[in-house]
Amino acid sequence: MANLNIVLLEPEIPSNTGNIGRTCVATGTRLHLIEPLGFRLTEKNLRRAGMDYWKDLDVTTYINYEDFLEKNPGAKIYMATTKGPQVYTDVSYEPDCYIMFGKESAGIPEEILLENQERAVRIPMIGDIRSLNLANSVAIVLYEALRQNNFDHMRLDGHLTKYDWK
Repeated sequence: MANLNIVLLEPEIPSNTGNIGRTCVATGTRLHLIEPLGFRLTEKNLRRAGMDYWKDLDVTTYINYEDFLEKNPGAKIYMATTKGPQVYTDVSYEPDCYIMFGKESAGIPEEILLENQERAVRIPMIGDIRSLNLANSVAIVLYEALRQNNFDHMRLDGHLTKYDWK
């Protein structure tokens, strides 16, 4: 069974984290938040973006990156960054891997990226666009990891509410 993990390193914008939390609930993905956070977890913007799903979220917070590494020994961590040498679709995501994203204003520090070059991935973009929205980036990479794991444990069929498909 796929037990994917999303890691946010020092997220700054509560609505992004709320949206990511909702995506994690919808996909059965764990969320890891590495402090310092740019908001309090009780902020109404965070909960509004996550809607009423926040109570169902499997979320863990850490005091810093070292605390995260210490509490998740041997974690296979992919680093999503605009500086990545390979495209996010070019790697194979293990069912228990971690996908890390940096804070909105600066991304993942280059010192961390340098130590993880073989697992640094990027989402292709044109021109001089600095980056995509964090919540969108998480959804893009997470759904590729889920696809590679055959959308394990997810509902694959949809149903109309008033009618039946022919």
